[in-house]
Amino acid sequence: MGDFYQNGVITTLHNLVDRPVAELETELEAFARKRPMALILPSLFSELEGPALKHIIDEIAQVKYIDEVVIGLDRADEKQYRHALKFFSKLPQKHHVLWNDGPRLRAIDERLQAKGLAPMEPGKGRNVWYCMGYLLSASRAEAIALHDCDILTYDRRLLANLFYPVANPSFSYEFCKGYYARVADGKMNGRVSRLLVTPLLRSLKKIFGNLEYLDYLDSYRYPLSGEFSMRRDVLTDLRIPSDWGLEIGVLSEVYRNYSTNKLCQVDIADCYDHKHQSLSADDENSGLSKMSIDIAKAIFRKLATNGVVFNSETFRSIKATYFRVALDFVESYRNDAEFNGLSLDLHREEQAVELFAQNLVKAGNTFLDNPMETPFIPSWNRVCSAEPSLTSDLVQAVIDDHKAFS
Repeated sequence: MGDFYQNGVITTLHNLVDRPVAELETELEAFARKRPMALILPSLFSELEGPALKHIIDEIAQVKYIDEVVIGLDRADEKQYRHALKFFSKLPQKHHVLWNDGPRLRAIDERLQAKGLAPMEPGKGRNVWYCMGYLLSASRAEAIALHDCDILTYDRRLLANLFYPVANPSFSYEFCKGYYARVADGKMNGRVSRLLVTPLLRSLKKIFGNLEYLDYLDSYRYPLSGEFSMRRDVLTDLRIPSDWGLEIGVLSEVYRNYSTNKLCQVDIADCYDHKHQSLSADDENSGLSKMSIDIAKAIFRKLATNGVVFNSETFRSIKATYFRVALDFVESYRNDAEFNGLSLDLHREEQAVELFAQNLVKAGNTFLDNPMETPFIPSWNRVCSAEPSLTSDLVQAVIDDHKAFS
């Protein structure tokens, strides 16, 4: 059970009393009559064969307040796409599978590439971006939520809690971020959030002072969660990274576009577990190593747009400050884990801190070496201005794929 403490510059909605999920869903069904809801599921084909997604779909199938579900399917050939259509057919809601690797959606992507408007690299950000474009053209949804497809501890309460703040017509929130404790199987998880993001933000405050943007990011209890919800109008101007900086990039964008009293976070799960990335200490292009570099670059870029000046000496100071702050956090988490009877491998924790410290410098050097880099996928407003027919063509491509292969 969470506390009721409000800290930071955004509102926190706590899970104080464990309301019955049926009670929440009854309210959401009433909200849906005024504010239709849609769910985005960005999925790799491999997740259809994993332990989590079948249960997730079984849970979603029981939800009556969702009008439609949009699934972005990555890394699938034709046979796998056909299988995906059958896999998701158990959903009673309207649902649409975007075969991102199919020839029709590849042709859409090539049109955007010709104008310099396509996502630069494959990944979750690209997947989510195309799902958003589809919803903007084909859907009447006014409240939209997104969550990952590898959640091993999924239940319908997570979805109800996530939708409620943006679906309730009496609330004024435009965007809501889900949070939870990354604790499962007697272990404390979530190393990138615990050991990179929070210590990095505290270190940047030591160096640059309490900048509003840093205070804002530090207000989120789990800034890297893949679960968030928003009103429809948020989608049109949203520019998101296509790399592992997606979650930080989304938070930065809503901070740019909205007052903080329009943003909130909500407790969506007492227990949350999903697949874990390896540390990949020997390969900066995979695992938590790549993730840490992409996230650090996303934060550095945003600070630069706010007038912060970086150079090589700055990044060396950031590394030194971060290292000390992060090691203090390791001790705090060790004590917290022991107090709760959880296991925490001190050696692995400090290994992660050492890698993240090195990667802060790598991220900084990459940032300095590529000052003209445009890391964000363009907003759908810009795409529609440059290619007015593209979203309707995207919708038709999805329809044609379904007709041809179902």
